Amino acid sequence: MSTRTLALPLEPAARSAGLRRERMLASSRYWNGRFHNTARVRPGLEGPPLPLLGEWFFGDAERIPRRPLPLVSPLASWARPAETGLRVTWLGHSTVLLEMGGVRVLTDPVFGERAAPLRFAGPRRFHAVPALLRELPPLDLVLLSHDHYDHLCRDTIEELARGPVPFVTSLGVGAHLERLGVGPERIHELEWWETTTLAGGRLAVTATPAQHFSGRGLSDRNATAWSSFCLEGGGRRVFFSGDTGLTEEFREIGARRGPFDLVMLEIGAYHPAWGKIHLGPENALTAFDWLGGGTLLPVHWSTFSLALHAWDQPADHLIELAGKSGQRVVTPRLGAVTELERVAGPDAWWRG
Repeated sequence: MSTRTLALPLEPAARSAGLRRERMLASSRYWNGRFHNTARVRPGLEGPPLPLLGEWFFGDAERIPRRPLPLVSPLASWARPAETGLRVTWLGHSTVLLEMGGVRVLTDPVFGERAAPLRFAGPRRFHAVPALLRELPPLDLVLLSHDHYDHLCRDTIEELARGPVPFVTSLGVGAHLERLGVGPERIHELEWWETTTLAGGRLAVTATPAQHFSGRGLSDRNATAWSSFCLEGGGRRVFFSGDTGLTEEFREIGARRGPFDLVMLEIGAYHPAWGKIHLGPENALTAFDWLGGGTLLPVHWSTFSLALHAWDQPADHLIELAGKSGQRVVTPRLGAVTELERVAGPDAWWRG
């Protein structure tokens, strides 16, 4: 066991200095050395802990699939250009290859085996990644919402650091990226409602509000920021939630940046005890409505066991609710390269 394996995840981004530190201090959400949610929502558990312990030790939810999940290889499809100008490949959890107007964006890339600080312990993925990182087509941007291990994967970032791709992320997260080998000139850290333009002016990315928290170690809780993001390019608009609970700020995002062709919202790893910092299916559909509708692609499920519900319960419940409300939801198979305008509705592939 190397010293590096143990020490690196515990280095707090609160040690940010220079211009990065100045920008963090200038944020209206940053005081007492920490970032805060607009609604003063804290990440702690709500309610008594004993029922949670009972669910953890005695609950009968099937948190891990009984059989291997079906995967689709995207390689042949990636070799052909998108025909409609907007194409998505869900690679698991919150990792999506988004192609819009010829620009390729990779969201919250996690290609490692575990969503944890150690390589030998912690939540392990249910399925292989449908394509290896080196098999991806050339990227124009890596979008990174916050610093939790199931979104910022050390092994993945170290491999991406060896290439030229730029990163857009939340305030303070760049300190993690630099420690993992990404050059500072490739890092764009945004405060909420700030916009940066990349890919020769073909893509505009705006950081927008989210209700969550951050931290990778024992002493850096909320030392970096968290964000959702709006992307505009090729005549298309896409929203990516990162991790978030339900916040009225979604109404403002929809009014200022919508309508969206595609809305990617997290639906998994939810529970009433932490219901203000994760959406879950019901709140995801409410957020989808507040954002202005369009097409919803659910993410943040089916790859890691991070909660107490059955692994497929979020998707089952989501399409049941959406079927009653008439909201448009698509659930492509893992690795399937999907032109959204050619998909009629959800595919319940997980039901076997």
